[in-house]
Amino acid sequence: MNPVKRPEAIRKLEVGITGFDQISEGGIPEGRTTMVVGTAGSGKTLLALQFLVEGVRQYEDAGVLVTFEEPGDDLIRNVESLGWDLASLIEQNLIAVVDASERPGEAIVEAGAFDFSALLARIESAIRRVDAKRVILDSVGALFSQFADSNIVRRELHRLAAGMRELGVTVLFTSERPDDYGPISRFGVEEFVADNVVILRNGLEQEKRRRTIEILKFRGVSHQKGEYPFTIDATSGVTIIPLSAMELHQRSSEVRISSGNSELDEMCGGGLFQDSIVLASGATGAGKTLMVTGFMDAGIKAGERSLLFAYEESPEQLFRNAASWGIDLKAAEQTGLFKVVARYPESMSLEDHVVKMKREIAAFEPSRVAVDSLSALERVSTLKSFREFVIGVTSYFKQEEIAGMFTNTTSMLLGGESITEAHISTITDSIILLRYVEILGEMKRGLTVLKMRGSWHQKAIREYTIDAGGMQIQEPFHNVSGILSGSPTCTPLVEKQRLAEMFEPLE
Repeated sequence: MNPVKRPEAIRKLEVGITGFDQISEGGIPEGRTTMVVGTAGSGKTLLALQFLVEGVRQYEDAGVLVTFEEPGDDLIRNVESLGWDLASLIEQNLIAVVDASERPGEAIVEAGAFDFSALLARIESAIRRVDAKRVILDSVGALFSQFADSNIVRRELHRLAAGMRELGVTVLFTSERPDDYGPISRFGVEEFVADNVVILRNGLEQEKRRRTIEILKFRGVSHQKGEYPFTIDATSGVTIIPLSAMELHQRSSEVRISSGNSELDEMCGGGLFQDSIVLASGATGAGKTLMVTGFMDAGIKAGERSLLFAYEESPEQLFRNAASWGIDLKAAEQTGLFKVVARYPESMSLEDHVVKMKREIAAFEPSRVAVDSLSALERVSTLKSFREFVIGVTSYFKQEEIAGMFTNTTSMLLGGESITEAHISTITDSIILLRYVEILGEMKRGLTVLKMRGSWHQKAIREYTIDAGGMQIQEPFHNVSGILSGSPTCTPLVEKQRLAEMFEPLE
C-alpha cells in the first residue's frame, strides 16, 4: 500500500513592511493571490508599491507592477517623495512595469467576446524578463468601468490569477470598496480571484481620520485577528503599529536609579527601577514638570542621555523653569546628554506620534525618557487609540530597557481619578500622586506613592513645598484624612488621642 502523499506546508513570504510581518505571523502566503481592499485614500496603492520596493531592498526579490488605473509614470512620480526611486529600479531590471491603464482619448471599444490573453502574455514576459517573485495589479476595479460585462471581467481575472500562480509568483491585487464597513469590494471580485483578503480602513472617529488594517482571510495559514492602526509618512511609507499583538516578553531589572529627589527615592524603597514606567499625576501647578525635570537632571548627572517629549511647553519655557530650580538643562543639551522634542499634540495623529517618538529614541539612544504630558495627547484622541498609544510607547520603553516617566493632569484641583489614570494605571510600574490639600483656609501640597510594583514603598501622604531648590518633601500629614478623595478633613489632636485611647489594646 502506497503511503498517502501529504501536501507541502504553505510557506510565507516576508513582506518587509514594518509591523505587517508581525500581524501576519511571518508574511503573506507565498505563490498565492492576496486582495488588498479599501476606500479611497486608505493607502492600497502605497502598500502594494511598498511590497514591491521592500522586496527589492530587503530580499532581492524582483517585481512587476501592472497598473490599470494610473499611468505608470504617474505612480513613479507619486512615490518619489518617499525616497523610492522606482525609475532607477526599472532601469536596473529589478522592477518591470506593465501599463494597462486607459489613456485619455483611447476609449476601449468592445467587439464580441474578449479575454485577457494578450495582457497575461505581457505580464508573463515582464515576469520572465526580470525574474520576478512579486507582482501587483493596481487597481482591478478600473477594469469594471472599462468593460460592460462584469461576469466576464471576473472570469478573466480568475484566469489571470491562475496563470500567475502557475508562474510561481506572489500576487497582490488592489480593489476599491464603497464603505469602510460595508461589502468587502465594490465589484465582488475577492471570492473569484483571491486566496487571501486584507482590508484597509480610513475611518472618521470624533472628527479625525484613523487608518487601520485587518487581515480578514489567509487561506490555510494563521494570522493575528482584528484591526491594527497604521500610519503613512514620508520617511517610512506604511508603518503598522501592532499594539494588540505585542507579547509580554520584556525583562525586569533589579537595579535602582534616582528619581532626582532623595526623599522621593526613600519613599520608593531606594529609588525607581531602571526599566520602570512611572506616572506622576496631579492638578495643574502641582509640580509634575518639576518632577520630570529632576528625573532628567538625575540622569544627566549620572552621565546618561535623557530625552524629554514636551507637548505643552516650548523648549525655552522648559529651560527657564528648570533654571529657576537651579537646573541648567540648556547646558546639558549642549553637552549632548539632554534633548527636548516639543510638538503640538494636534500636529499629527497618535500613530504618527508613536512612530516619530520611536525614531527619536532610536537616534538619540537615551537611558531615560519623559513624556509631559499624557493628558495633552489624550485630548486629541479616542479612548481606544489613546490606550493603544500608551501600550505602544510603554512596551517600546520596556523592550529598550529605558526608564520612563509620564505626567498626567487631573481635571479636579483637590483629588479624584482622571480618565488617563484609569486607563493606564495597570500599565505603569509606579504611580506618584501630587495633590492639593486645603487645611484651615490654607492650600498645601501632598505627595504619596500609590503604587510601586515589585518593591516596598512608604504609604504615608507627605507634605511638600516648592522653592528655588526644587521640591522639598517634608513630614507626613498626621491630622488630616480624606486627601486623596478630595475632601480633606482636619482631625484635632485631642480627638485623635481620645480615639487612640479608645482602641488601645488591652494588656
